[in-house]
Amino acid sequence: MKRIIYTDLAPKPIGPYNQAVYYKNDYEATLYTSGQIAMDPQTGELKIEDLKEETHLVMKHLNSLLSQVGMTFEHVLKTTIFLSDMNNFSIVNEVYGSYFNESTAPARETVEVANLPKYVNVEISLIAKLEL
Repeated sequence: MKRIIYTDLAPKPIGPYNQAVYYKNDYEATLYTSGQIAMDPQTGELKIEDLKEETHLVMKHLNSLLSQVGMTFEHVLKTTIFLSDMNNFSIVNEVYGSYFNESTAPARETVEVANLPKYVNVEISLIAKLEL
């Protein structure tokens, strides 16, 4: 069963997509999130002046989506991090790493891209799974 996930605690989509899609069968449930950026969900204001704050806000949005389906960062299997500048890798990695236990951290790729939506510095998406 496919279900669209929406929360007021993460930014509204800025295009033809949803914040997340949840798929559940008799054995497992999987959450696929769209990329999250550091946009205040209430005001639509970007929070990109401080990279650590920006990354924490992105992770907070992802946590809000996980919470909507009873999951935590422990359930995350895979993440994708998009950076506007690979020179920011260590700062983003430090903040990102604080949300995971290193021994159970998910698979991940981090790539530098020419531009990101709204010209933010970082965008992160994830896939999480819960065994039923």
